[in-house]
Amino acid sequence: MFMKKKTIILPLLVFLVGISVLMGTVYSVRENQQKQSQSAAELNAMTYAERMKTEVMGGIGITDTLEQILISEDGKFEKFQQIAGNLMSDSIQSIQLAPDGVVTDIYPEKGNETGKIDLLNDKDRGEISRYARDHQMTVMQGPFQLKQGEYGIAVRNPVYLDQKDGQETFWGFTIVIIRVPDIFADSVKALSDFGYQYQLSKTVSPWEMSYEYVYGSGKKLTNPVSYIFDMGGNQWKLEVMPEHGGYNIYLYEILIGGTLIVLLLTGLTRTLLNLDEHRKKFKKLAVTDPLTGIYNRHGFDELVERYLKQNTEKHCVGVLLDIDDFKSVNDMYGHASGDRALQILAESMKKFFPEKAVLGRNGGDEFCIFLPDCTCGEVKEQMEQFTKLVRTFPYEGEQEKFSISLGYAEYPRYAETLEQLMHCADTALYEVKLLGKQGCMEYREGLRPEIRTQLGFVLKDVSENLPGAFIIYRADHETDEILFANREMIRLTGCRTMDDLLAYTDRSFRNLILEEERDAVEQSIWQQINAGHANDYVYFHLVKADGTSLPVLDHGRIVESARYGKIFYVLLMDQKSMKWHYGEKY
Repeated sequence: MFMKKKTIILPLLVFLVGISVLMGTVYSVRENQQKQSQSAAELNAMTYAERMKTEVMGGIGITDTLEQILISEDGKFEKFQQIAGNLMSDSIQSIQLAPDGVVTDIYPEKGNETGKIDLLNDKDRGEISRYARDHQMTVMQGPFQLKQGEYGIAVRNPVYLDQKDGQETFWGFTIVIIRVPDIFADSVKALSDFGYQYQLSKTVSPWEMSYEYVYGSGKKLTNPVSYIFDMGGNQWKLEVMPEHGGYNIYLYEILIGGTLIVLLLTGLTRTLLNLDEHRKKFKKLAVTDPLTGIYNRHGFDELVERYLKQNTEKHCVGVLLDIDDFKSVNDMYGHASGDRALQILAESMKKFFPEKAVLGRNGGDEFCIFLPDCTCGEVKEQMEQFTKLVRTFPYEGEQEKFSISLGYAEYPRYAETLEQLMHCADTALYEVKLLGKQGCMEYREGLRPEIRTQLGFVLKDVSENLPGAFIIYRADHETDEILFANREMIRLTGCRTMDDLLAYTDRSFRNLILEEERDAVEQSIWQQINAGHANDYVYFHLVKADGTSLPVLDHGRIVESARYGKIFYVLLMDQKSMKWHYGEKY
């Protein structure tokens, strides 16, 4: 009797327990799938929202470029059609200038003739344009239907010019009309390819919090995840939702197979393993750059900061590097080739540096490296060798070369935190850019912590192409610190690098002048300046690094720099060379 009951009760208990475990497992798996689906959706929403922002910022950057030209040319803009043509891309509808708020110049002009309007007094554009002017902020308006039938968003950047009395005056607007959705076509295609429904919207204006539709996949979203970001004076929101609700078919397979104990255990084991695999996969995705397979910025920072907390006294080296003229690579060879160049650089990093090195990609073409338990002196040769490696990427059957620039700094010698360490490395990298790129430099005291701007490209052009010796120094009676010298100036003094020139002159322009001529030359320069002349002209003998001297003509101009105060821009011309070329005419 007991045995009979046991054969009934135990199977029943096993069945009941099995059903309970199965139901519990099914519920748990369902909840986990929802969480995983939501985590993936949140990650993709953040990733592609930032990518869309980057793509739109490329269009906004055109207005910044036009603004810098206007500021540098004191409000004048020559060759607008030519410059605007060079800045155009497939996602740009038109580029415009609106002095005093009135659109006068449009590229391309054909088909956009009706765009020449008074923005400040236009009924549809006036309020937001006046807001941009009064608050000195770039604004975005739209989307609106263009005359050509497409949709666009207007980016208006107010430009202000400094007057002699120190006041700023409103010049007008630099404007770009970007096509929607062309500007972020790659991002929305990627979301669709990953199986997401999506909708992008933005606030109507900087002072309103109501959202207006920008672009979407066309289907109604149910319980979407959203990512909000600020751009162009507006708040933007990207909402995404998995197309199929985020459920996998193996959930139902577990339910069917769970009626048998063996299949239940097998299915449960497989499910748990799958869940663990997915968890690890998502964790890895969260800290890994998908293009190169190395750490992303978040993963790099997390790992290095953990190491620094555990090894506060150990010396380490932080490295920042990027591809020289990477935008040109993308423009000339396409984004696929640019991506391949990034992958090749990452592969060379993996092969060259030891396993204990932490490798990461900050984004774009900027990479970071952390070398534990070493000093800058110990890795100097290694940095130089890595920088000089020949790198190529394939393009139409040929191998195209590309180079890198690299800066590195030592912890805790110059930094107490990872942020400070990488900032020092970035400062050294910036100095490499100013000196012509394709090199490496160790951070040291005295380097100027500059922000990367287009100034780096301007100085490179000056350094590479100006047909003469050019130097910039402070226009001060007490200090005449040398701030910059181009390649020709470095060559004229007999130096090899900017550091050599600064060392032998002790950073003083005065030390370039023959000692017995210094007082007379300085007196002549300041007499001309004090007489109201912006330019000065003076002859003197330039003292070279080897102690010899060279007769030169100094043509200088004093200007006011927002960063350095009064400075001299000086061209030095070799008198012997001038006479050799021009003879008695000179």
